[in-house]
Amino acid sequence: MAEQGPMAIAMRLRNQLQSVYKLDPLRNEEEVKLKIKDLNEHIVCYLCAGYFIDATTITECLHTFCKSCIVKYLQTSKYCPMCNIKIHETQPLLNLKLDRVMQDIVYKLVPGLQESEDKRIKEFYQSRGLERVVQPSGEDSLPDAKGLPFTSFDHSKAHFYRYDEQVSLCLERQSSSMAEKKDKTKLTLQQKFVRCSVRAEVRHLRKVLCHRLNVEKHQVSLSFKTFYPEKVVPDCILTLTISDLYAL
Repeated sequence: MAEQGPMAIAMRLRNQLQSVYKLDPLRNEEEVKLKIKDLNEHIVCYLCAGYFIDATTITECLHTFCKSCIVKYLQTSKYCPMCNIKIHETQPLLNLKLDRVMQDIVYKLVPGLQESEDKRIKEFYQSRGLERVVQPSGEDSLPDAKGLPFTSFDHSKAHFYRYDEQVSLCLERQSSSMAEKKDKTKLTLQQKFVRCSVRAEVRHLRKVLCHRLNVEKHQVSLSFKTFYPEKVVPDCILTLTISDLYAL
């Protein structure tokens, strides 16, 4: 089976949209609304028939499954369950790769799925009296002596923010008076794009702005122009919450 690259997959999805909805998402300016069931074939695991959890892709054929499903399946097989291509002669687990982009897409498409999974994981660890260790995204899986993948992981780094999922925000100055307009050149933000951890709070963004603009903390406040543009966002709000609201 020929390997399909990202462009080939994108073009296939585009053709499906054209044939089913008579729309070209790359050219049509109208909002395209899809039913979640129309996307199920792309976000549902072939093995368990549920939405992807810890989406994992076989590098040989680019088919994606839940991590736990495909690892369990490969204990008794060396072939992809969808296309039957041989994954690896002796150690098929070596050709598995976590697909974080796909998992992010699934979480954004399926309401409540991420919260439900996080709650389930939390209850699992609590019921066994264990501490949950966050696996860093920058570490690569390494094989042990038996060929099973494990992650080389320093537990002291479990809560480092640089291992978190990242969110990108655009910060723009909002003027509401003539006095502010006169000071616009003085308070121009040279870099308005910010990329930070989903655990970062609004107070952290305010601190960054104060440093960049060289002003006092009371001179800086943040509002969300899409929702309640005149209302100041509290310092305790997470950037993840802001990102989720923007995605609605």
